[in-house]
Amino acid sequence: MSDRFSRTQLLLGREAMEKLKNSRVAVFGLGGVGGYVCEALARSGVGALDLIDNDTVSLTNINRQIIATTETVGRFKTEAAKERVLSINPDCEVKTHTIFFLPESADEFNFSLYDYVVDAIDNVTGKLCLAEKCQKTGTPLISSMGTGNKLDPSALTIDDIYNTSVCPLARVMRRECRKRGIKKLKVLYSKETPIPLKEACAPEDAGGRRGVPGSTAFVPPAAGLMIAAQVVKDLIK
Repeated sequence: MSDRFSRTQLLLGREAMEKLKNSRVAVFGLGGVGGYVCEALARSGVGALDLIDNDTVSLTNINRQIIATTETVGRFKTEAAKERVLSINPDCEVKTHTIFFLPESADEFNFSLYDYVVDAIDNVTGKLCLAEKCQKTGTPLISSMGTGNKLDPSALTIDDIYNTSVCPLARVMRRECRKRGIKKLKVLYSKETPIPLKEACAPEDAGGRRGVPGSTAFVPPAAGLMIAAQVVKDLIK
């Protein structure tokens, strides 16, 4: 036994590797968290990935996004992520959807086709829609809460949304999930109190957006790797 996944098979076994090979996972959002989810799932032998994002790589992404390099600036993240996944595992079936996920575009996706869905988008409306769609089809879902303005990757943890604390985004999601009758939602969140910014980002340096969070090269990637690990464990159990 000697192939690109042989070291993983030593730990998980042949049967588990076959499950991963036959699994299809959708990753919504290919930024600091989602990009590392794709990386780890590709390196774990997941056989099919749907990659969803409408954004292009920008210079400010380079500090934390694995698909962001000087060479990929300006390219669609879906294209850059697909190229990277196939460079890791040419046998992986990769479908790209260069689209901004919202309730208006949700019908373009058949969630019953996925063995797992990863929510790594930063839009609350989209996150809630994903939770509703996956609850309806019974599709496993894990949702990333905020990783901006954080410095401590050891404060990241995975739990149900109704057990979360500290995280401002999780607080909003808890409230809205209750309103929508979403009974459970597996999330990754940080127990670290958001850190005040030492400098403000000028709107012209943030694409006109205000309130842009600070970020690091280690908290979003750690979140992505933890999510990928949870997905793999759930797929092979």
